[in-house]
Order: sequence, then C-alpha cells, then structure tokens
Amino acid sequence: MPEPSVSVSRDIGAPAGRIFSFLVRPAAHPDVDGSGMVRTPLEDVVLSKVGDVFAINMFNDEIGDYVMENRVVEFEPQRRIVWEPVMRSADKPEFQSGAGESAHHQWGWQLEPLEADRTRVTEFFDCSRSPDWLQKATKGGERWRPAIEASLENLENLVAES
Repeated sequence: MPEPSVSVSRDIGAPAGRIFSFLVRPAAHPDVDGSGMVRTPLEDVVLSKVGDVFAINMFNDEIGDYVMENRVVEFEPQRRIVWEPVMRSADKPEFQSGAGESAHHQWGWQLEPLEADRTRVTEFFDCSRSPDWLQKATKGGERWRPAIEASLENLENLVAES
C-alpha cells in the first residue's frame, strides 16, 4: 500500500476491540466524524469483511446533499479497516454526472494495542492514486488534517462514554 497522504495518530485509553466496535458500525460514524459532513447511514449494518459496502448520507457546502457508497478494501479485526468511497448520487445536477466514478481515494483506521487498555489509533486519508483534481482539492490530503484530529478526539470521547 502506498503511504497515506495524511495520517494522524492518538493514544486512546481503551482496548482496541472496544474502539474497533465503533469503526465497524456506520451508524456511529456521524458521531466520530470531525468534518461535519457525515449525516446518517442508509442501512444499519456492521462491517465484517473485505467487500462489505455501506452508504452514508453526506453534506458539504459546495456539493450540497449527496450519498457516498463505501466499499471495504482492507479488514483485519480489531486492527485495521479501510474503505474506498464513490459518490452514488448528488442533489445538484452538476455533481450527479460524476456519480459512480471512483476517485481512487481511501479512508482508513489502524489500531495498535499498546497495553491491555491503551491503543494507538491512526486515521488516514490516502489520495496518492487519485486524479490531480482531487489531490489539488484536498491539498494532498492536508485539507483533512483538522477533521481527522477532531475525529480522533470524538472517537476517544465516545469510547470513554461507553
């Protein structure tokens, strides 16, 4: 796998299994998301293997409301989950034309147990195989750094509350 375009790690005081249980449930993703773009999953599923697909209602100021379909491309229980998103639909016609086309970017999470109750959690965004327009729009992924940092904080808070 190419090196992620941007990644951030945080040590969280919880076992990897408990943390992973939030990442495999798309219903928890709106609470984890630090970008403010993730709304609700279309179905209540639990991800368990490569090939699983989940769709999420999304919103951002430029695109408006849209749906991303995410295919799990890597899955190692309690250690790693990676998915590749593809826009399924968009409310604005000018964005609907790109629906169904992959931009070859990935979102992922890596968990490294440090102790029984402490885990290093890394979230990453990889656009190294993406077209130039996406690499420019995300500044090589750096545009997502603050959202990733917020997601890690949100995840830590959710785990602490559970």
